[in-house]
Amino acid sequence: MSRSTSDTNIDVASLVEDVDLRRVGQYTLVVLFLGFFLVPLETGIMTALKTNEAVARSLPFAPPVGEGFTLENLEYAFSQLTNSFVNSLLMAIPATILNVLLASMAAYGLTMVNWRGQLAVLSLFLVGVFVPYQAVLVPLARFWNNLFPLARMLEPLFAAAPLFQSYHSELVPLIITHVAYGIPICTILFRSYYKSLPDSLVEAAKIDGASITKIYRRIVLPISKPMFAVVFIYQFTQIYNEFLFSFTLITGANHPAAPVTLILPAIGASTSGVDFGIRMSAAFLAALPTIILYVAFAEQFAEGLRTESG
Repeated sequence: MSRSTSDTNIDVASLVEDVDLRRVGQYTLVVLFLGFFLVPLETGIMTALKTNEAVARSLPFAPPVGEGFTLENLEYAFSQLTNSFVNSLLMAIPATILNVLLASMAAYGLTMVNWRGQLAVLSLFLVGVFVPYQAVLVPLARFWNNLFPLARMLEPLFAAAPLFQSYHSELVPLIITHVAYGIPICTILFRSYYKSLPDSLVEAAKIDGASITKIYRRIVLPISKPMFAVVFIYQFTQIYNEFLFSFTLITGANHPAAPVTLILPAIGASTSGVDFGIRMSAAFLAALPTIILYVAFAEQFAEGLRTESG
C-alpha cells in the first residue's frame, strides 16, 4: 500500500514539473481576450437575427429560437443601404488610391532624394498630421459651398456621364478633402518604410545612370507592395468610416449622395423606438467592405507591418 502511494506521489510530482505555468498563464490570457472581443460580436450577430420582440424578451447573447428568428432585418437593412454603399465606395476607392500614390511619391522625395528645404517640407507634413478635423469644418464648408462650388460646376458633367447620377458630383469635394487630409499621415508611414531600405539599392542605380523617376518606378515601387497594402487598408478604413466631413459637405442622411456613415444612425429608428435587430444588421452590412479588404490582403498587410517594424 505504501509503495503504491509513493508511486502515485512521484507521478503527480513529475506531472506538475512538466507543466509550464508560464505557458498556462499565456493561454489563459489568450482565452480571456478572445472571449472579451468575441462575445460582443456574437451578441451583435444574434441580435441581427432576432425580431424586435425576441430582442426585448431574451438575453442579448442568446440565439434566436422559433418565431424569434428572422432574416427580414438583413433584407430591410440592405435595401436601405444599397445606394449609400455605392456612394461610399465611389468616394473611398479613388480617394484611397490617390492618397497612396501621392504619399508614396512624396515620401520617396523626402527620403531618398536630397534637396534644399527638405526638412521644412517634412515639418509641414508632420504638422498636417495633427490638425484636428473640427478645426477645418467651417472653412471647408465655406470653401466648397461659397468660394469654389466644384460640385455645382461638375453636376452637368456627371448627369451626362454613363453609370453616374448628377448628385455624384457632391462626392468630388469629399474625395479631394480626404486626399488632402490623408496625405500627411500616409507620407509619414511610407517614409518610415523607405528609411529602412538599404541605400545601396539607390546608389547602385545612380551609378548605372538611372534618373530619379526611373529609380522610383523600377526599384522603389516594386519593393513597396507590402507597404502599399498596409497604407491602402488603413486609409480606406479611415475614409470609409469617416463621418464629420461627410456630414459637413453632404449635410444629411436624406441627401441622395449620402454615404453609409450618414445613413446608419437613421436605420431602425421610428417614433415607437429603435429596432435593434435592424440597426445591428445594418451595422454588420456596413462593415463588410472593410472586413473583405482585410481578409483579401491579410498576408500583404502582415508582411508590410513586419517589414516596417523590422
